[in-house]
Parts: sequence; C-alpha cells; structure tokens
Amino acid sequence: MMLAVVVAASVAFASCGNAGAEKAKADSIAAAKVADSIAAVEAAAAAEAAAAAAAADTTAADSTAAQAK
Repeated sequence: MMLAVVVAASVAFASCGNAGAEKAKADSIAAAKVADSIAAVEAAAAAEAAAAAAAADTTAADSTAAQAK
C-alpha cells in the first residue's frame, strides 16, 4: 500500500514538472510575440515621425522660398 502511495506521488510530481516546463515554453513564446509587436509599433512610430519631420522640412523650405520672392 505504501508503495502505491509513493508511486502515485512520484507520478503526480513528474506530471506537474512537465506542465511547468510547457507553461514556461508557452510564456516564453508569448513574451517573444509581445516583444515583436512592441518593436513593430515602435518602428512604425519612428517611420511616421521621420515622415512628419521630412514634411515639416519641405514646408519650411517652401515658405522660406515664398518669402524670398
């Protein structure tokens, strides 16, 4: 009887350990997806800021040229 309890506890412990490894792997994948999403948003924001800065530079050059006439 005692042997059955020890075997049952060992099996339960082993299966919990495996579940923890699977959860850690899933968490790692989820964290990588979040990091990729954040990087994509930051890249899009940087591109938008660069485009806005370029447009502002063009507008400033156009108004300076118009004032010079």
